[in-house]
Amino acid sequence: MKKFFYTITLALSFCTFAIAQKKQQANNIKVAIDLKDVKDDKVMVTVTPPPFSSETATYFIPKIIPGTYSADNYGKFIEGFKAYDKKGKELNVEKADENSWKISGAKKLAKVTYLVNDTYDTEGSGVHDVFSPAGTNIAAGENFVINTHGFVGYFDDKAELPYEVTITHPATLWGATSMADTDTSSEKDVFLSARYADLVDHPIMYSKPDYTTFTVDGMEIIISLYSPNGTYKAKDLTPEMETMMRAQKKFLGPVNSTEKYCILIYLSDMAKNDAKGFGALEHTTSTTVVMPEAMQPDQLQSTLKDVVSHEFFHIVTPLSVHSKEIHFFNYNTPKMSEHLWMYEGVTEYFANLFQVNQGLISEDDFYRRMAEKIASSKRFDDTMNFTKMSKNILEQPYKDAYYNVYLKGALIAMCIDIQIRESSNGQRGVLDLMHDLSNTYGSSKPFNDDELFAKITSLTNPEIGKFFATYVAGSTPIPYEQYFAKVGVTKTKIKKNGTPFLKNEEVPYITVNQSQEIIAVPNADENAFMKTLGIKAGDVIVAVNGTKYNLDNIYDLIMSSMNWKEGDAVAVTIKRDGKEQELKGKVVLPSEEIEGYHATDASKSKLKDAWLKG
Repeated sequence: MKKFFYTITLALSFCTFAIAQKKQQANNIKVAIDLKDVKDDKVMVTVTPPPFSSETATYFIPKIIPGTYSADNYGKFIEGFKAYDKKGKELNVEKADENSWKISGAKKLAKVTYLVNDTYDTEGSGVHDVFSPAGTNIAAGENFVINTHGFVGYFDDKAELPYEVTITHPATLWGATSMADTDTSSEKDVFLSARYADLVDHPIMYSKPDYTTFTVDGMEIIISLYSPNGTYKAKDLTPEMETMMRAQKKFLGPVNSTEKYCILIYLSDMAKNDAKGFGALEHTTSTTVVMPEAMQPDQLQSTLKDVVSHEFFHIVTPLSVHSKEIHFFNYNTPKMSEHLWMYEGVTEYFANLFQVNQGLISEDDFYRRMAEKIASSKRFDDTMNFTKMSKNILEQPYKDAYYNVYLKGALIAMCIDIQIRESSNGQRGVLDLMHDLSNTYGSSKPFNDDELFAKITSLTNPEIGKFFATYVAGSTPIPYEQYFAKVGVTKTKIKKNGTPFLKNEEVPYITVNQSQEIIAVPNADENAFMKTLGIKAGDVIVAVNGTKYNLDNIYDLIMSSMNWKEGDAVAVTIKRDGKEQELKGKVVLPSEEIEGYHATDASKSKLKDAWLKG
């Protein structure tokens, strides 16, 4: 009898659960993305919403997404938007603006359909430039970069509803993502997300399987690679990446409990119409990375170490510690937060600090990096109020100062770190502060933008509050030498090697003429490499070490030259006054003396070691 009663109760429970589950599923936003039937480089998307009680509904594709701080207007890549009732009859649709469609007769709405163009093949046109890691790629049967915000939108009052996304794809392609595929079919994946923001936070890359996995302190790491010409394999990049991520996890400690983290690496073919915006974009449990396939192995490994480590540290901020502006982000009429100094600055600082902390770079390497950030940050207005800039980052003149968040933002974090170390006799630093903030708030509890400085001051000391008021929310330039002096580090002159064809790694010594030939620019004789070899202004560079170059592969030349070592043998074929000749010699790398820093005060070594190694 007891067992029977339990069975009936259990059966009733299952029945109630099934009814509740059906009711919940009825409220899901169902999305179907077809990657098999690609036409004219476009992908069909079908969205099935739950019932509407209003006569009109508006469907939005994001104007802006978190982490990019620019209005990219993804609606520009949508074509043929249509709405249908249950009988397949078209409903009236009005395109309200670049990123939204207003549907009449919404009570009858059964589905909407539209075609998605990708962004990669429009980059560099100056018309639809989107930062590649936030963009999309459609290469039928080969590769799909599914940054979900570029394919899927939201209805105006239903962004908080669950999403069920079904993606049909060729069996030869595998979808790399940190989401769980709930379908076992080889040609269909089904992903569930709690709300639109959760879906946008999980990119997917489809390509022929080339991935590796390893586990770090309970976190499964997936590295998925797309290399169009097979130049690289995921296994080539994994050892360095694993070393880096183990060091990151050790540096971070227990601040994050992510169980699965996916690194999606897309290598761009610069000889074709392909992605041109190199870098990465952070997500809670993944990172999308775009780099040129032409990069040399050492250079690619080094760049990935810096770029991916930066994005991984975003799991601390803004993904774990963030304001209401971030948590309740409006993808079409966003309000920006005051605290880019923390979201990007602390993250970039950690991406450098952990390397010296874990022995991946030397102390002098770390000082050099900080010195370069100081020099570069001073190209911007050093009196600009950083919180005001962050709040208004989508507008001029603040928009043009955005890159400074990676420079001065990191330096702000460094100075705070040094100040906390000094005030705590070396026992605490900015990482401890971020642990405290993560425990206080966490991913589901955002803070009020105007309360953060006071909260940080209460967790640290009054000197930090003064620093914020003076140098972050104020207009006073930071006296970096004073903060370095606290840890026994002083300014000095250091030698910096350059690269053969670029000045300061930015300004080229070569350009292209109307015949698409590579030529040396007028100030080429300033370049020690060219001067020593005998290359003069106006010389056409025909070939280097037997490889011919022109506009089509100039990027390959620049990339390969970055790996040349002092004293390497080199042969350059030039054309001067219409006649070709070969110049042979040894590589002489351009160099210059720049301001740097070095530890000189041994009496402060204990505090310095706590700062860099604690």
